[in-house]
Amino acid sequence: MKIGILKETQKGEKRVSMSPNIAKQLIAKGFEIIVEEEAGTNSSYKNIDYVDVGVNVEKRGVVFKEAHILLKINPFDEEDLKLVDKGQVLISQLYHKSNPSLIQAIASKGATAFSLDAMPRISRAQDMDVLSSQNNLAGYKAVIRGAYEMTKIFPLMMTAAGTITPSKVLIYGVGVAGLQAIATAKRLGAVVEATDIRSETKEQAQSLGAKFISVDNEGEESEGGYAKEASEDYAKRQKEAVNKSLFQADLVITTANIPGRKAPVLITEEQVLQMKNGAVIIDLAAAQGGNCEVSKLDETILLNGVKVIGSTIAPESVSTNASELFAKNIYNFILHLTEDTNFKWDLEEEITDETLIVKDGDIRKK
Repeated sequence: MKIGILKETQKGEKRVSMSPNIAKQLIAKGFEIIVEEEAGTNSSYKNIDYVDVGVNVEKRGVVFKEAHILLKINPFDEEDLKLVDKGQVLISQLYHKSNPSLIQAIASKGATAFSLDAMPRISRAQDMDVLSSQNNLAGYKAVIRGAYEMTKIFPLMMTAAGTITPSKVLIYGVGVAGLQAIATAKRLGAVVEATDIRSETKEQAQSLGAKFISVDNEGEESEGGYAKEASEDYAKRQKEAVNKSLFQADLVITTANIPGRKAPVLITEEQVLQMKNGAVIIDLAAAQGGNCEVSKLDETILLNGVKVIGSTIAPESVSTNASELFAKNIYNFILHLTEDTNFKWDLEEEITDETLIVKDGDIRKK
């Protein structure tokens, strides 16, 4: 079976779906791999790095023509689909719930498609979960970006000229990104607080040294390991509980996303106007509409002395690590789906069932 690695074309994307190291491991399992030329350049992987491990480097058209499996990180676009043939297997993040026209276009090609963002949150799937691996890096990098944008340092520092008090960091959402943000901010010496609709995250936040801002969440349970959209009543109570910390924070990081839906607004424009001068908000949910009402993806908004930065962080600035982790997720996923380099098509198995969106032109999930 031949796996084709495509160069990412989405603006700002620097990752590649397969690193040379992981490609070598797949080749050892019996797969043949071809990669589009210069696909790994922005992740510091040269064409020769792939050639050295047995990967064939080809032009884009050749990859589409020869590969049985086509790999990308971002959704296949209109130009990609012009080159897709019947029977090919597409693997990427498709965001099928919010992108029905793409799914219909794939189906019309008679192709098969797996959506990596549909991976179930179960223990068996942890090593295939691209959202977790990428969010881990995003949480780390959000703190580093925040430190760069702030006009203060994080740690307590005692000097002959006086004592510098530690910065205050507030984190919305204690998932993978939020936990890594807590750990990173604490290592840098900040005072960290966190809040989440899922009460089960309290112990995790506290174990990393953060103070957890609790809000009674009866009836607000999570869905499949993900936070679900909060009720209007909960959102109001959370705002009241968090406001004091928000208005005193030097850095705020928001990480709340709901699969297939617009990100919930956790910080309104009115709240931003009450934050202290010089505060920074890093909104990691900007690609899904943003947790802050005023944020815009890939833009820095200055409002009443507060910087609001809408970003996804990981693909922008840590592409080497992000690509390696993504590739390892892909490696585990492909081995799960296949036996002796052939697809098993076990549609009763949960991971296969949840991620297989289109099968030979038939739409299975909407």
